[in-house]
Amino acid sequence: MADSLQVVTERLPKSQVGMNIEVPAELVDATYNRVLNRLASRARIEGFRPGKAPRALVEARLGPAVLREEVVETMVPEVVRQALERESLDPIDNPDVEVLELERGRPAKLKATVSVMPEVTLADVDKLAVEPPHSHEVTDEMLERRLDDLREPMAEITPVEREVRLGDIAVIDIEVEVDGAVVESETRKSTEAEVKEGVLLPELVAVLPGTFVHETREAKVDFPEDYSEPQLAGKEATIRVTVRGVKEKVLPPLDDELAKSLTNGKQETAEAYRQAVREELEESAHGLLKMEREQAVVKALVDASAVDVPDSLIDRELASELESLERTVNRQGLKLDRYLQYLGKSIDAWMAGQRPEAESRLKVDLVLAAFARREGLEPTDEEVVGFLEEQAAEDEELKGQVAELKKSPAARRYFASRLRRRRVLDRLMEVVK
Repeated sequence: MADSLQVVTERLPKSQVGMNIEVPAELVDATYNRVLNRLASRARIEGFRPGKAPRALVEARLGPAVLREEVVETMVPEVVRQALERESLDPIDNPDVEVLELERGRPAKLKATVSVMPEVTLADVDKLAVEPPHSHEVTDEMLERRLDDLREPMAEITPVEREVRLGDIAVIDIEVEVDGAVVESETRKSTEAEVKEGVLLPELVAVLPGTFVHETREAKVDFPEDYSEPQLAGKEATIRVTVRGVKEKVLPPLDDELAKSLTNGKQETAEAYRQAVREELEESAHGLLKMEREQAVVKALVDASAVDVPDSLIDRELASELESLERTVNRQGLKLDRYLQYLGKSIDAWMAGQRPEAESRLKVDLVLAAFARREGLEPTDEEVVGFLEEQAAEDEELKGQVAELKKSPAARRYFASRLRRRRVLDRLMEVVK
């Protein structure tokens, strides 16, 4: 069939391909005859045994519209499949097909539109301009903060009769008001909260220091659109905090005895412990610097490359994300529609909000995949298995699952993707100045 078809392709925006297909008249007639024979063999018409009625009578009873529809359903899918194969097109969704002409004795004309994997025009890596990342030098102040954090679980909490200071544990009553009404679900009585960033809202951390017991402070807070309490989502609210008590957190002194205790005897002096903690911070800073360099190089390559991500590919990515979200909320004992209703969003609104990020993520994946193909970085099956075993050896949860992972196509694709990405990043760091 494919050799007898006439196919003219046209590249369209968003990685779509248009195909104008002409089917020879003899193939159209042959399909009509085959369909009519099939329908006649099943027809039950009064005065004739089942399947023995004349074809002309069966056709008259069915009518031209029904017969044509049967011919379309029989012929079009196979014609389109053959056309895709002939033009070496690998669709990523079902083709949209319009039947322009179809009647006996004449060639049929179809118009099909299909999304395909997009072409990527890679940038010249030798010409990429990449800004160096910021320095991550470990300062004495950073070291002292880290040492404080490590001693915090051993701190003594002591009630004091003074004003609230940063780092204290404040015993507070909280009242939230929006549009002139108190939000009861946000009201708290005699709750303890550490007065520091990352624990309390920044607006409260700004007003609480200096407050004495029984004093009340207020702060204006703008809540995000996706806040869990619908009454506050996207609103400006007033938070009133009344101090009911103040507790001071006293850290133990960092001496040799404490250093031994914190390290199970590995570090015998406070100075050795301080040096070990500094080295850990410097190692983390080095890892952060490496990650930022890689991100900067990838961003430069993606920004300078050209790829038109198909809408159907984005839709598929969003559907996968939605399924993942549903599994997550189900594990928490919730239903997806109820969860989204709690956020004040419909599924369509959620997808619209996630769409730009999904498109950006796909663009990164497509550009890096194209770079991997160009540079010959695609791993072999043996290399993927070796990488899987290497990763499992370093992960307690995976150690006992190696045999199952090797048999799972999804797991092998996942580890192949990770290995490919590692190779791509290593190569980019080599070639990009």
